[in-house]
Amino acid sequence: MYDVITDAEDLPRWWPSVYLDARVVEPGGEGGIGRVVTLHTKGFLPYTLRWDFRVLEVLKPDRLALEARGDFVGRGVWDFRANGTDVDVTFDWRVRAEKPLLRAFSGILKPVFSANHRWAMDRGLESLRLELRRRRARDNADRSPVPAPPGPTFPHNLRRRRGTLNDPA
Repeated sequence: MYDVITDAEDLPRWWPSVYLDARVVEPGGEGGIGRVVTLHTKGFLPYTLRWDFRVLEVLKPDRLALEARGDFVGRGVWDFRANGTDVDVTFDWRVRAEKPLLRAFSGILKPVFSANHRWAMDRGLESLRLELRRRRARDNADRSPVPAPPGPTFPHNLRRRRGTLNDPA
């Protein structure tokens, strides 16, 4: 699970409903400390967010701490705890929105923005479960019945991806 979550450049492939693009722009040092990833993300609402994260702490396979900047500013910490054959995952995401649209309407539209975030996280959980099924498959015959992850809302966002890592066209 840790390897799936921490491979930022692979997020658009297995969580395409939220991650439209992800690129490492600074590789960082030993263990990935200082690595910077630039992201283009969205929820179900018809706007996108551009932001970066810098890796602050890596304790493989238990913890990853990030600092966000751009349309989001703050900190996120992933904690992974073995629980028998399962893994309990906690993501503590404490950010504030800096995108002018979000800041301007956050007071009156907070319930809508919260619903957008819950939608994104629900798609992430669904996509993560599918990705883990794909990775655990023994062969293509086991892998082929696993459905594709849910895609992004608002197809115009797909056109913006042309020429990126996510679209070879």
